[in-house]
Amino acid sequence: MAGQAVADDDLPRAVIVAGPTASGKSALALALAERVGGTVINADSMQVYRELRILTARPTPQDEARVPHLLYGVRSAAEPADAAWFRTAALAAMAEVRAAGRTPILCGGTGMWLDALVRGIAAIPPVPTAV
Repeated sequence: MAGQAVADDDLPRAVIVAGPTASGKSALALALAERVGGTVINADSMQVYRELRILTARPTPQDEARVPHLLYGVRSAAEPADAAWFRTAALAAMAEVRAAGRTPILCGGTGMWLDALVRGIAAIPPVPTAV
């Protein structure tokens, strides 16, 4: 694919690499991204937090340098991230990746987040802290 013009319709909408903890998702997503010219998009609810790199087994800086990675370490642990936030962020990331002529590769084991991405999620209004 490198060096070739690729029509938008020729790109898959996305590839999802999902599974249980320590099943090799990150390694597979990285290898796949290198092979097809993809960008890895985080779909793990804890790897979005910048302070939790080691605790969550987030890809190393060396792995992140091999192919583009998005939505890793993008929030402070003081900023909650929920499925609705993820859906909005992931759709924007996927559009950015496709616009660059790359394949979005979502990687993670947070099933609720992946379900929200694929099937949508009901809008819930903010709940006052007094409640």
